[in-house]
Amino acid sequence: MRYLLIVLSFLMLFNCDKKKEVEKEKAEVPFVWEGANIYFLLTDRFNNGDASNDINFDRTQETGKLRGFKGGDIKGVTKKIKEGYFTDLGINAIWMTPVVEQIHGGTDEGTGVTYGFHGYWASDWTAIDPNFGTKEDLKTLVETAHNHGIRILLDAVINHTGPVTEKDPLWPESWVRTEPQCDYKSYENTVTCTLVKNLPDILTESNEAVDLPPQLIKKWKVEGRYDQEISELNAFFKRTGHPRAPRFYIMKWLTDYITEFGIDGYRVDTVKHTEPYVWQEFKALCDSAFAEFKKSNPEKVLDNNAFYLVGEVYNYGISAKKAFDFGDKKVDYFNNAFNGLINFEAKWNAAQLPMEEFFRKYSDILNSDLKGYGVLNYLSSHDDGQPFDPSRKKPFETANKLLLCPGASQVYYGDESLRLLVIEDTQGDATLRSFMNWEAIQSDAKTKAVLTHWQKLGQFRANHPAIGAGIHQMITETPYTFYRSYSKGGFNDLVVVGLNLPIGEKVIDVSKVYENGDSLKDAYSGHSSEVVNGKFTIHSDFNMVLIEKM
Repeated sequence: MRYLLIVLSFLMLFNCDKKKEVEKEKAEVPFVWEGANIYFLLTDRFNNGDASNDINFDRTQETGKLRGFKGGDIKGVTKKIKEGYFTDLGINAIWMTPVVEQIHGGTDEGTGVTYGFHGYWASDWTAIDPNFGTKEDLKTLVETAHNHGIRILLDAVINHTGPVTEKDPLWPESWVRTEPQCDYKSYENTVTCTLVKNLPDILTESNEAVDLPPQLIKKWKVEGRYDQEISELNAFFKRTGHPRAPRFYIMKWLTDYITEFGIDGYRVDTVKHTEPYVWQEFKALCDSAFAEFKKSNPEKVLDNNAFYLVGEVYNYGISAKKAFDFGDKKVDYFNNAFNGLINFEAKWNAAQLPMEEFFRKYSDILNSDLKGYGVLNYLSSHDDGQPFDPSRKKPFETANKLLLCPGASQVYYGDESLRLLVIEDTQGDATLRSFMNWEAIQSDAKTKAVLTHWQKLGQFRANHPAIGAGIHQMITETPYTFYRSYSKGGFNDLVVVGLNLPIGEKVIDVSKVYENGDSLKDAYSGHSSEVVNGKFTIHSDFNMVLIEKM
């Protein structure tokens, strides 16, 4: 009996050591922004973690369908991080719509009353809207995400304030313009104008010193933080030497979220509607703030990655490489500003190109003209009315084309759960912004099967930088198999993927990647085998393989 206990104890210790070795090995897989798997969610539409904050500022008017606050908040996102929802999906970064305080009133532009539930109608960049939560909530979210190996991207708006309403006065004319409205026919008529009617445009080109808007002064005094805000602004302008121009106030307020909370990056809104040098200035301030945070909080530093900026240059596509063409002027927004740009072209490529041509094109461009930078691919989004699969009839194909495509991937909330993008009686982009369908995830068999597929591909992508940031090479055309390779800083990653394979026995040529005797695993089925005569052979009930070295 004593001997048996000794053996059992030894086995337990061995298994613990083995587990630690596996965890250490996984921890050594570097996080690479160029191949990140980013989950994009509307903060108000994802998960309601605190029903007590659902109504604020008397936002009680009846709204157009899906145009009011629905209760989602920061606590709701944190809850799902703790539950492992994002980890199970292989998500290693979360992009949230802006959480700053929104205009208090609503607008009605023929779509019914609309409140700033989406976060893009700022009234006070220094405060978090109580509908989304508190600063303590945001601090907890970032810390929780980091403890799960997940980065946090907030959304930066410098281009405009929120609309003017009965409750929300116009900012001073030294801060904003209200005309002309953009016609998008030239560089000037895309930048020096208002995006739409009643969306005051920040004078980002101005270097003239301006006073604070009276409404902010009044608000801060009522809240008892006027002196503190003024002191911080004085210190910022003294330290940076920047003029007290409108854009630098906003940049100060946005970079505070870096130094105070340790966020990892910003998705930047309406990039092409602002002078390119503004983003170079913003990058320098973000980099400085991130360095300050890391110096002050060494125990909270995840890795050596720099602060990440990804820009929304509307209609930019990877085929343009570095230059966005306004028609009368070309601009390189990567230049000393953005690490990556959102790729509006991916949904078209996914629909029109054979998969090999699609993947090879992206790999070739990302490893030549855009080497050192990246693109963020999406197939559905919050403001693109022509998604790849609006009726959710092709969820498996969508996952394969998005999560296996070179570049970073943007999973729009509900891509993985068949959340519908066509909602009756909605107008405009509201149809894209329904509340997350948690009930279906719990009860619907088809939804569960789709979610499982996204989870398997997402985890494989997160575990292998080669998928998003590596070099693509086809092995065989029929059946379709390819490999990806990635090497940087002593880390090497090689994987093989096979699609449209036969159900049952599969014989995959892996001789270009692995050696005879190598132990390999199919991460999709969980089956493993050794390489024999350059072949990997397994039997599974699936038509694809995700092959990795054990």
